Amino acid sequence: MTEEVLGSAGALDAEVADAEAFDADGAVDEVEIADGPDSGAGEPSVISGSLPGDDLTEAQLEALLFVAERPLGRRELATITGASSETVDARLGDLEVTLVDRGIRLLVDGDRVALATAPDAGLLIGRYVGREPTRLSPATLETLAIVAYRQPVTKAGVERIRGVDAEYAIRSLLHRRLVVELGRADAPGRPILYGTSVDFLERFGLVSLDELPVLDAAVAELVLAPGAAAGGGEQAAGGAEPSAETSSVSTVSSPERAAAGGAGRDDAGTA
Repeated sequence: MTEEVLGSAGALDAEVADAEAFDADGAVDEVEIADGPDSGAGEPSVISGSLPGDDLTEAQLEALLFVAERPLGRRELATITGASSETVDARLGDLEVTLVDRGIRLLVDGDRVALATAPDAGLLIGRYVGREPTRLSPATLETLAIVAYRQPVTKAGVERIRGVDAEYAIRSLLHRRLVVELGRADAPGRPILYGTSVDFLERFGLVSLDELPVLDAAVAELVLAPGAAAGGGEQAAGGAEPSAETSSVSTVSSPERAAAGGAGRDDAGTA
């Protein structure tokens, strides 16, 4: 089923190497500088100046995303810059267009955005950082495909489609930060809802989930049908997988949080 689900997205064989982002330390809204003549003894002074607000430039937004150590939400960007949500959306749109043919791309994962290296530079970056490309096992890749198209989805929802236990596969994907916990469903037992991460977009060369290939009719019926039942497992009263509208979701803002649930062993293969 994996080849049919993501066959046209050739990058999902996971041969693209991970690229490391540059880290930059320091606060955003307060920058300490050396003591000046007007500062108190031993007290650092702070660079003064007003926030850009709606005068936010594309270059300023790019710089902010460049030094960010994690994906940033649109509301968070508005708070940091003092700009309106409309201005933030406009500048993000401008930046996305500017970077479309560059070595850095703007990734959009729902409300969160981040900068990442272009997919066609993956091999070179992999050689530079000294990482060997890793592959996902067929079972893990199939689970990832289901999560990508079905999200938000519970473990039981994945198991109903695959017909087998998905505990290990999901733990492996959490460990690799390709999948994150989005919150909990409004269903008995409050099961965890899973979805793909910004790392998933970067790893497989996607700018947003809108770029996922269209499924064949038969595969779409199996993966997306609300009552898809390929096996047992817990199920909501109505028999359907909890949707985004009926689920209580607390969005994860940092990929590091997802890693906490992925302490399982690595299942990287070489086949």
